[in-house]
Formats: sequence, C-alpha cells, structure tokens
Amino acid sequence: MLKGSMVALVTPMKKNGDINEEKVRFLINWQIKNKTDAILVCGTTGESATLSHSEHKYLVQIAVEEARGRVPIIAGAGSNSTKEALDLTLHAKKVKADAALVITPYYNKPTQEGLYQHFKKIASRVSIPIIIYNVPSRTGSNILPETVARAYKSCKNIIGIKEASGSLDQATKLMSRVDSKFLLISGCDEVTIPLMSIGCRGVISVSANIVPKENASMIHAYLNGDVEKAKKMQLHLYDLIKALFMETNPIPVKTAMSLMGLIELNMRLPLYKMSANNLASFKKILKRYKLL
Repeated sequence: MLKGSMVALVTPMKKNGDINEEKVRFLINWQIKNKTDAILVCGTTGESATLSHSEHKYLVQIAVEEARGRVPIIAGAGSNSTKEALDLTLHAKKVKADAALVITPYYNKPTQEGLYQHFKKIASRVSIPIIIYNVPSRTGSNILPETVARAYKSCKNIIGIKEASGSLDQATKLMSRVDSKFLLISGCDEVTIPLMSIGCRGVISVSANIVPKENASMIHAYLNGDVEKAKKMQLHLYDLIKALFMETNPIPVKTAMSLMGLIELNMRLPLYKMSANNLASFKKILKRYKLL
C-alpha cells in the first residue's frame, strides 16, 4: 500500500538539457537510503511539462529498473489530452510501475463531467492503480470532491488522490464521501500533518528532495501514533517548505540540491535560475536548516 514519505523527484539534467541518467539513478538510491517510502518521477517537480513523451517514458523505465522493487515507483502520466495521458499510463503499466499519477487536464479547463469521463476512460483501459492529481494553481482546473468520489466508486483501479489544492475544507468534504480504503495523499508539504488528522496517509513531497530523513521521520511518527513529534516537525520544517516555493517549483529545490552537491543546476526554459535577491534569502534559510 502506498503511504508515508513519497518524494516528487526532480529530473537531473546536463548542461545541454539532456536527462542525466547517472544522477537519476544516484538520487533514487539516495532517497531509498534516506528512508523515503515511494518515488514519483515525471511529476510537476520533475519538469514533466517540458519532457518529450520519449523522455518521459525513458525516465519511468529507468526509475523502475533502479528501484528494483525496493520502494514503489509512481509514474507521472498526465496530460491535457486524454489520448496522450492514456498512452503514458499504458507505458507505466508496461514497464511495471506500481501506480500512475494522472493530473487533471490543464489549460483546456474541462467541466466536472469532462474530468470524470477523462479519468473513467483511462481507468477502463489500463489495469494499474491510478491516483488523481489535483493542483488547481497549475492546471486552472479544480476537480471537486463529488467528482473524485464518483470516479473512485465507479472505477476500481482509481485508488485515491494527491490533493494539492491546499484546501483543508475540500479534502475534508472528499473524505466524508469515500470509504476508508480511499488513499488521500498530501500534495502540499506545509499541511501534511493537518491532512493526516482526517485520514491522509502521507505526502508526495517537494521538500523530501533535500530533507528526506526528516520528512520520513515526521510522517512515520504520525503513522506510529506520535502525533506530538509529528506536529513539532511540521512546524519546524515550515519555513524551509515555504522557501522552496519563493519562486516557481522546481527552481528553488533544484537550486538547493545544486548547492548541496547533489545535482548540477540545470533546468529547461522557461524555468530559469533564481533572482539574486531571492537566492541570497534562500541561502540564509538553507544555512539555518544546516543544509549548507
């Protein structure tokens, strides 16, 4: 079962923009060593929007190969085209990813019925566990609790949602309309522990790219009944989490990882390096958390 601290892995790139396979494999092993419970590739943090479909499939295959069953691999498999999302989800199944994360179609702003039909079509064609990904700030589309519950009840392989709306009210409403098997995953690091109080089982995390042990310790503490420890860790990590979004994700987290010596600072336009003022502030926060 998917639960715990799950990292939304960055996509390491070379200076020429190619995917750095060696660093992808290194990061997967580094995450596993540092107690991460599952790894998502080709998500928002992995710059999925600028990956070609061949690169996307290549990354998922590398991740499955390198993990070797030690932790589940979640394949980002969404698109604003149902046909393309289906193709990516079929590939995730083919290479034996453990689940597919399918984002709500972006830019074209479908209706709630369109969203339901989108997920229903994919789920009916691919027998892989599917997690809906709701991130309205990126997509311009918010899948409502009623639509999620409808898709969950009518499609046996839709298992849950990565909820990144940031709305505790919306998540609570959803959990009141599904059963206890439904998988609620936090998509906002700063509200993971509050979400766990209503049944969330973990987080697909940006901050786990740089503090995987701390993130795992926080989530595991809550799952093991130590709510007080989990609460303290959530509050302790708050400033770092917010700093990781002072510019568009994944610009800050890739910057941090480069400063920590984990990757080279390369990303694809239109993403660009941090402004000088923000970088100076960001370094101070990283130093406060003893990451530099």
